[in-house]
Amino acid sequence: SGGGVGRGMAGGCRLLLLLALGRAAAPPGGMLYPRETPSRERKELGGLWSFRADFSPGRDAGFVQRWYRQPLRQTGPVIDMPVPASFNDITQDPSLENYIGWVWYEKEVLLPLRWLQDDLNTRVVLRFGSAHYYSIVWVNGVQVVEHEGGHLPFEADISSIIQGSPGIPCRITVALNNTLTPHTLPPGSIQYMNDKTRYPKNYFVQNIRFDFFNYAGIHRPVVLYTTPSIYIDDITVTTTSSESIAMVQYQVSVVGSTLYSLSLSLRDQEGKVVATGDGPAGELKVLNPNLWWPYLMHENPGYRYSLEVKMQAQANGALLEDVYTLPVGIRTVHITSTQFLINGRPFYFHGVNKHEDADIRGKGLDWPLVMKDFNLLRWLGANSFRTSHYPYAEEIMDLCDAYGIVVIDECPGVGIKMLESFGNKSLQHHLLVMEELIRRDKNRPSVVMWSVANEPASELPPAAYYFKTVIARTKALDPSRPVTFVTDANYALDRGAPYVDVICVNSYFSWYHDPGHLEVITLQLTTQFENWYKTYKKPIIQSEYGADSVPGLHSDPPLMFSEEYQKAMLEKYHSVFDKKRKEYVIGELIWNFADFMTNQGTTRVLGNKKGIFTRQRQPKSAAFVLRERYWKIANESSCLPPIIKSHTLFL
Repeated sequence: SGGGVGRGMAGGCRLLLLLALGRAAAPPGGMLYPRETPSRERKELGGLWSFRADFSPGRDAGFVQRWYRQPLRQTGPVIDMPVPASFNDITQDPSLENYIGWVWYEKEVLLPLRWLQDDLNTRVVLRFGSAHYYSIVWVNGVQVVEHEGGHLPFEADISSIIQGSPGIPCRITVALNNTLTPHTLPPGSIQYMNDKTRYPKNYFVQNIRFDFFNYAGIHRPVVLYTTPSIYIDDITVTTTSSESIAMVQYQVSVVGSTLYSLSLSLRDQEGKVVATGDGPAGELKVLNPNLWWPYLMHENPGYRYSLEVKMQAQANGALLEDVYTLPVGIRTVHITSTQFLINGRPFYFHGVNKHEDADIRGKGLDWPLVMKDFNLLRWLGANSFRTSHYPYAEEIMDLCDAYGIVVIDECPGVGIKMLESFGNKSLQHHLLVMEELIRRDKNRPSVVMWSVANEPASELPPAAYYFKTVIARTKALDPSRPVTFVTDANYALDRGAPYVDVICVNSYFSWYHDPGHLEVITLQLTTQFENWYKTYKKPIIQSEYGADSVPGLHSDPPLMFSEEYQKAMLEKYHSVFDKKRKEYVIGELIWNFADFMTNQGTTRVLGNKKGIFTRQRQPKSAAFVLRERYWKIANESSCLPPIIKSHTLFL
């Protein structure tokens, strides 16, 4: 992980206006993904939005002049900006590429008449999949929601603002600030350069302690959706299973009335009802269940049932019905001191670390890119990935559920290096982020473990209380999954490791340590594993390892940055993994799936080049090494039919 800067001009601390506006709290209740059902409609708001960056010295002109009170085009020039996308790489303006501060988005939409009739029985909700980092949203000039955090959804009920005004456009205005402070997640700091002989007046940089570009914008879909005024607010599902029977425990919360009835039907993939229930909590019994299996562990991976929840209630003399269908995978997760078990069978993570990152769109959700990545994952024989270093889009997570790709779900706790980032203010926000993440992803069979941080300064004294608290809270919110964080600290000094269920360790022997010396890897990696296991007696995942390679750069004998060096490093690591996976090593995740953008620096040539694929998703030599290895591991440990074992499926 490294540091970097974003450049801009700002006056005083007014740039950090977000801190003066108060901390945005997660509302109580659910965050179900907006699906169309017989009782719910959905309107996508993607496409071109009006956009303006606030280049005023204090970045506060939009608030002083109240840009949200009228159409954005009436208060100054605007440009078209695609949503979802990062704004940084869309234009030819270098000041936007590295902009820090408030930007403004706006979209006017006409709504169906049936949504606007003021009969109090239809609820209209505005939902953002994510926006980075701090958001304030107005509808027709009225503030409806404020949210801190760049990778999780937030929403607002806007019924009272838009209903009773048919024919009038619904004007949605968003102010978005990408400033990172010691108490944001991820943290950062603003540094003012006061030497007037070297820097212009009010010059500042955004310092960060993580090695990826701090893309900003509305990164995920924005939708309007409807529910009845009495509605299903949340569903929580957990599963247990044995050879011939499975139990699906459920809890359903309804908002708007205490007088309602609930009925539930669980259907298999052919549409056959296999279990029914009623009431807000209970258990469904499934005979001879189809379990949710990871990719390459079963010939039918990612099997999901559909849980249809139907609510009926009386309101204003009318019968209201709300229907929501939740995909459900039946699977169990257990760990021992040496194994990770899915459905009672040992599971070995052979996968990748990723980034939401690509040319032009930055971190914006892009369906062709998403599908390309999943096809590459399956071609590679990867059965898992970690959402390094923040929660990924719900649409990506849906595909993990459907394809059987196992996920270590990581919050944005990356770059927690400063002492002040371990205080109560940071801790309270971190706990809130974990609550939002679990609320969003708790029902996903693909999610088998939570990660609360990546490479924090866990050797610092306050890290013990900090991680003990975050992990305990995570376990209280979801007792069904193990919890970890990813460390690069020395095993003897790490103060957070006593509280994790699985040790996840990052190391870059012969790259950041002893660069160029491939011969030290075997000894250093073996020692690393033995020290961690001797100390904690917990299963270990090599959660990062790798080397930069510039595609087309060749050297024999292998030299750093050549494709041959990346291959040689992987092979050295793999020889140790093969010994230790017979003992207590339960996984290996390459850093990284694809090259990705970082801040500019003297060690980064247009980003981080540790991908086994280029940023354009073309394979380097290392991809073929990894593919051969992953399919070999899968074939050793599975009972798949020959057509899959031959790995011709994704050639």
